[in-house]
This record gives sequence, C-alpha cells and structure tokens, in this order.
Amino acid sequence: MKQFTGKVVSLKMNKTAVVEITTVKKHPIYGRSLVSKKNLKAHINDQTLKVGDMVTAFEVRPISKTKQFIIKK
Repeated sequence: MKQFTGKVVSLKMNKTAVVEITTVKKHPIYGRSLVSKKNLKAHINDQTLKVGDMVTAFEVRPISKTKQFIIKK
C-alpha cells in the first residue's frame, strides 16, 4: 500500500481533493537536486480541509476513474 504526504491544492470537486506530491531527487551524474511534482485526486469524507493543509494520502481500491487514494490527516 502506497502512502504519500503532500499539500492540498484544490477542493472544488465534491468529496474530492487534489493533493500535490513533491519529491526531490539527485541527478545521477551532476548531483543537482531535481524537484518533481505530481497531483493526485483523493477521496475525503468530511469537508474540514482547507487549501494549503498538509495531508497523508493512502492507496486503496479504485473509487472512480481517476481516484484511488483516501485522505487521512
């Protein structure tokens, strides 16, 4: 089961939050830090979240075509 920590970017959909996951990797040859960002759609039951909150998203069975994560604070 995958687990990601990220920041809530959007709450415009019903019972869905968009979470931005940021990962930092080193370039294998040059050693420079590379930042990659990915947006996940995650299911939420309660609407107590706000944009900018840090949350943890857990992988579950697919809920819809694009949602396969659930948010737990």
